[in-house]
Order: sequence, then structure tokens, then C-alpha cells
Amino acid sequence: MKKIGSQKSKSPSQLIDARIKELDDWRGKMLSRLRTLVKEADPEVVEEWKWRGVPVWSHDGLICTGETYKNVVKMTFAKGAALKDPSGLFNSSLEGNTRRAIDFHEGEKIDEEALKTLVRAAVTLNKSRAQS
Repeated sequence: MKKIGSQKSKSPSQLIDARIKELDDWRGKMLSRLRTLVKEADPEVVEEWKWRGVPVWSHDGLICTGETYKNVVKMTFAKGAALKDPSGLFNSSLEGNTRRAIDFHEGEKIDEEALKTLVRAAVTLNKSRAQS
């Protein structure tokens, strides 16, 4: 993986833009679409860049990450185990007590409304915990 310029001089959003451009394949398109859906679900979301190159979305705490691997784009929800998932989006990291993830593979269709509902539920959960 290439280094993305001088990371200290770029904002997290610029670093995420650069990662999407660097991928230059279906993973970049998928990460870009997931990012757009997170922002549509929560216009107040804060973008962060953590753990040496992982896009992170937060609002009163971590919502989810957007990790890219060779064969999958993984969206990990920090408190996913506490979220209702009536559409059954979570398909990875199901055994843990805290996190849950969604693995997206090449050519897979995103249930956009269900994903936005899940993001909003994560924000609501973060807000409720921030106030207690």
C-alpha cells in the first residue's frame, strides 16, 4: 500500500478521499458509496483517520469504520451488538459482545435504506450513552 502524502498536513476527509482514489477499483467505489450513505444518514457525522489508515465515522462516539481488504470492504460498527438489525445486514464479527460488521463483496448491492437506519440507530445509541 502506498503512503498517502504527508498525512499530518491533510484533514481526515482529505485522507479518506485519497484512500478512495488510491484503491482505483470496486473497493474504492464501494467505500465511497458507504461514506456517502453514512453522511446522508447523519449530516453531522465527523470523519476521522485512525489506526494508520482506517476511515472512521463518529458522532458522540465512534459509529463505524470503513476498512478495505483484498476481497472485501468491511464496515465495523463499534457498538453493533447493541443495535437492532431487523434487515439482517450484519454478516461478520457476529460472535463478539460489542462489535458487529458488514462485509461487502464485489458486485454486491447495498440495502441503502437499511444501512442508513443502522447508522442512525448507532448515533442514537451514542447520544443516549453520552447523556447518561
